Amino acid sequence: MNLRELKEITLESNLELVRRRLVIYTWGNVSAIDREKGLVAIKPRGIEYSDLEVDDIPIVDLEGNLVEGRLKPSVDLDIHLEIYKAFDEVGGIAHTHSEFATSFAQSLKPIKALGTTHADHFCGEVPCLGYLSQEEIEHDYERCLGRQIVAYFREHGIDPLRMGAVLAGGHGPFTWGRNAAEAVEHSVILEELAKMAFRTRLIAGRDVEIPQYMLKKHYERKYGPSAYFYQSK
Repeated sequence: MNLRELKEITLESNLELVRRRLVIYTWGNVSAIDREKGLVAIKPRGIEYSDLEVDDIPIVDLEGNLVEGRLKPSVDLDIHLEIYKAFDEVGGIAHTHSEFATSFAQSLKPIKALGTTHADHFCGEVPCLGYLSQEEIEHDYERCLGRQIVAYFREHGIDPLRMGAVLAGGHGPFTWGRNAAEAVEHSVILEELAKMAFRTRLIAGRDVEIPQYMLKKHYERKYGPSAYFYQSK
C-alpha cells in the first residue's frame, strides 16, 4: 500500500474509537504498520479527534524517525514500536483509557475468563502488568513500558495473536491484531468483557472462572485449526 492509504487506515481506526465511545478529547491512539516498507502511521500527539485529518497522521520508521508529516507522533509511539519489533504478526495497535478496562488496570487486576463470551475472543485471562520502577519511568518511560509488555508475553509463552490485549498497571489497556481494524475491535470487545467481569463479581461476590476445557473449546471453534464458527455469505 502507499503511504496515503496507510494514513487513511490509521485515521479511520482512530475515529472508530470515538464512534465506539472508548476515547474522549485527545485520549488514546491507534497505529498501523506497513511491514514491507517498515513504516508506521500513528495518531499525532495532543490533537483532538474532531480536528484530525488524513494529512495530520505522521509516518515514522521503526526507530521512530519522522518520515512524513508535520505533526509529532503520539507520545506512546515507542510502546507501539517495541511491540511491532518483537511480534511480526502484529499489524495494528490500539490504546484507550476506556472506563472499565482502565479500572482493572488501575486496580492491578487481570480480566479473568469468566464465561464463553470472553473465551470467544481471548484465550485466557487478560494480564495486568505491575508498575514500572521509578528509574524506568524517569529514564525512558514509553520504551520501557513497551519492553515490559514484550518481556511478559515472551516469559509466559503467550501467543500475541491468541491474546491480543494487555493492561498496563496504573495506565490502561493496549490491544493489537493483524491490522488496525482488528486492534480496535479488540479494544471494543475488551471494554465489554471488563464490564461483564465487574458485574459478575458484584453478583457472585467472587470470580467464577470458566473451566479450561470450555475456554479452549470456545476459542478454538472460532480461531483454531479446525474452526467452524464463521461462514461465507
